[in-house]
Amino acid sequence: MKERLFLHDRAEWYSGLGNLRRDVLAGMVGTFALIPEVIAFSFVAGVDPEVGLFATFVISVVIAFAGGRPAMISGAAGSVALVAAALVASHGLQYLLAATVLAGLIQIVFGLLRLDVLMRFVSKSVRTGFVNALAVLIFSAQLPHMLGVAWQTWALIAAGLAIIYLVPRLTTAIPSPLICILALTALTMAVPMPVATVADLGRLPDSLPAFLIPEVPFSLETLAIVAPYALAMAMVGLLESMMTASVVDDLTETNSSKARECAGLGLANLAAGFTGGIAGCGMIGQTVGNLRFGGWGRVSTLTAGVFLLVLMVLLRPWVSQVPVAALVAIMIMVSVETFSWASLRDLARHPKVSSVVMLATVAVTVLTHNLAAGVAVGVMLSGVFFAFKVMRLMDVRDEYDAATGTRTYRVSGQVFFASAEILADAFDLRDEAPNIRIDLTAAHLWDVTAVAALEAAVGKLRRRGKRVEVVGLNAASALLVDRHGPAIQAGMGAGMGAGAG
Repeated sequence: MKERLFLHDRAEWYSGLGNLRRDVLAGMVGTFALIPEVIAFSFVAGVDPEVGLFATFVISVVIAFAGGRPAMISGAAGSVALVAAALVASHGLQYLLAATVLAGLIQIVFGLLRLDVLMRFVSKSVRTGFVNALAVLIFSAQLPHMLGVAWQTWALIAAGLAIIYLVPRLTTAIPSPLICILALTALTMAVPMPVATVADLGRLPDSLPAFLIPEVPFSLETLAIVAPYALAMAMVGLLESMMTASVVDDLTETNSSKARECAGLGLANLAAGFTGGIAGCGMIGQTVGNLRFGGWGRVSTLTAGVFLLVLMVLLRPWVSQVPVAALVAIMIMVSVETFSWASLRDLARHPKVSSVVMLATVAVTVLTHNLAAGVAVGVMLSGVFFAFKVMRLMDVRDEYDAATGTRTYRVSGQVFFASAEILADAFDLRDEAPNIRIDLTAAHLWDVTAVAALEAAVGKLRRRGKRVEVVGLNAASALLVDRHGPAIQAGMGAGMGAGAG
């Protein structure tokens, strides 16, 4: 197994080296797209830009080797930044670093236990709600930078949006967000105006990241503070990374190891936390851009991270002059592009329960500012609605044979915790028929609750002096009855002679 994994990795790197020029160029272009968004996500989280930039550098380098999906771009993302913002505001940066380390450990365990299969329970409605809520939160995070400011800030935001949306009509050789930053920075340097700049947001990196241990008390109290945020950051990061990996799988028509991606992301976040960075995850927009520019191998991911730090160190004086209005314009664009506008049209076309799940996911996420909480509520509602739908498919019909004095109940469908009560209520305890036959040929017993309901009904009928026969159990249902329904099993061997179909 290890040898096969090694050969697979070598093939991915070899493929990348064979496409070296395209991978390197795609990674470099991706870096230019990363810079504005990473800085913007940093001030969403309430930390210095260097925290997000260090994290993106470290995460990209580690994930290039440890990740399960080549060509994915990972770094400090808006979804994790939104979760982290509340912790930074209440306890400061050091607690965020501790939460990042713990989130990485959670993700490593998640991957090693192959719990990535749990992501299959996240329905399309929940994923759509997650994306829409993320868009709403990203936009709302810009409001503090748009209120109580000089009119020049609003003018720069409008100009930035115009550049972002109009330039691609002329050329796509250079990402329009980068042109937005260049143009607005040049304008504010040429014409001084009362607007905030990146330098006002905090310190930019001027050296390589160094190993550090978060300066927090090692106590249960600290764990109680960081654990909820760490769990939320871990789950949100895993969800977005799994969604990104699935997008790449579809675009490249290849498969990837989701379990390895989970563990690899955990290692990357662990490294980020110990080098002064915030937790991150897969970035859908940058990853799709990387693929479109020809980056299909791990080399493109590695290049994006390394080139990012090179640019930050070399161009630090210039980057500090970037107006915050340019970042706000970019984040508004990200918010608009992230939101699934088709979901508004689908509200009228999709089943009502799907729309309720999507809207509930958005509402809980926006109200709590916790993406993980929104996803949890969405998954729970999906499960409840699914159980309700399956429950309604169960049916019990009865017929009476006067010649033998036998009432036959024919059960069809799935019998489990949600439908067990319906089964129990289907039997008429006042029926005068001396013989009762329960035919489960078209039914399946799923859990202990179903067996208990059947056992209780059989017991009540017998106590009224009736001879009860249970027939038609399939192999799985019969095994469940053997283990958890001794009273049913005893009755099956008596009286009219029950059989298992």
